[in-house]
Amino acid sequence: MLAIELVADVIPPVHTSDTIQKVIDRMYEFRIKHLPIVNENQFLGLISEDDLVKETNFQLPIGALSLSLVNPFVLEDQHIYDVIRIFHEQQLSVVPVLDIKNNYLGLISINSLNDYFATITSIEQPGGIIVLEIYNNSNTLAQMAQIVESDNAQVLSSYVRTFPDSSKMEVTLKVNKQDISAIIATFLRYEYEIKATFNYKSNNDNVKDRYNSLMNYLNL
Repeated sequence: MLAIELVADVIPPVHTSDTIQKVIDRMYEFRIKHLPIVNENQFLGLISEDDLVKETNFQLPIGALSLSLVNPFVLEDQHIYDVIRIFHEQQLSVVPVLDIKNNYLGLISINSLNDYFATITSIEQPGGIIVLEIYNNSNTLAQMAQIVESDNAQVLSSYVRTFPDSSKMEVTLKVNKQDISAIIATFLRYEYEIKATFNYKSNNDNVKDRYNSLMNYLNL
């Protein structure tokens, strides 16, 4: 995914003629701590909530302030990973998006980024989660997918987590089945180390639940 695909049009930038009060109100409305300052289509930088906390005259225009403007941005054709890096490194609530001529196109908010993560990790789709611990040199994602597919299931999403000074990594798989007992058994048969499972519901649990419900009914 490219940066331009996550641009949020609902959050307008501010201009040098806008008052401090207007900027504060807009930050509060959209629950963000940064806003881009734009002169026509030219991106001037980001104004931060911290730049305004010491001001007492809220009717002053932004252009009258001596601000410690920062100007992080991404170009419209940069990958979403570049956006994530800037959010993380500079602890921002928004990241401006510019075209190749440095014209302002819009911004990406932290909420848009959260929605993106929810999509790529298939949060809304039901399924089980398996966390494997493997050695770095045995990262065979193809084999992991084959193991999942052998139980007529599919991998909905996956990601890898590495650790400093360690030869091991975590691989997290979300599959489109909640009864993952057969998949777990196959992973163990191939000598994978199962570190954790989540949203795991066995069909045997359903039988037990129905049995308990029947017993409760008969005891009425």
